[in-house]
Amino acid sequence: EVQLVESGGGLVQPGGSLRLSCTVSLDTRSSECMGWFRQRRGANRKGIAAIYTDGRMSGGMEYYDASVKGRFTISQERANNLLSLQMDSLTPEDTGMYYCAAGGGIFCGLREDTFPNWGHGTQVTVSS
Repeated sequence: EVQLVESGGGLVQPGGSLRLSCTVSLDTRSSECMGWFRQRRGANRKGIAAIYTDGRMSGGMEYYDASVKGRFTISQERANNLLSLQMDSLTPEDTGMYYCAAGGGIFCGLREDTFPNWGHGTQVTVSS
């Protein structure tokens, strides 16, 4: 059974930073595309960052939603089966539940149907 477990959420002040981590219990070689999604209260889940690893031990082709580009950075470490999201310059609009997703193939991107495997989410709240 594939398991994805997110961590690192919490309460942060506007302008602050958080780093989310996701441990993926499958061989990342079988997941060339991984991503992060955000769901604000009352809204649909939306893709904010994805990475196409193309077999690399770290790094890859990165994709970002316009709302986070330049502030968030997605990364992966195959040796540790780890997917991360560094979030800087946070605003209240970044508040929401954050989900990691894995299992995507070569057609990588921010579409929800790209990913068959999902974590249960970690809450991020940006408030003063």
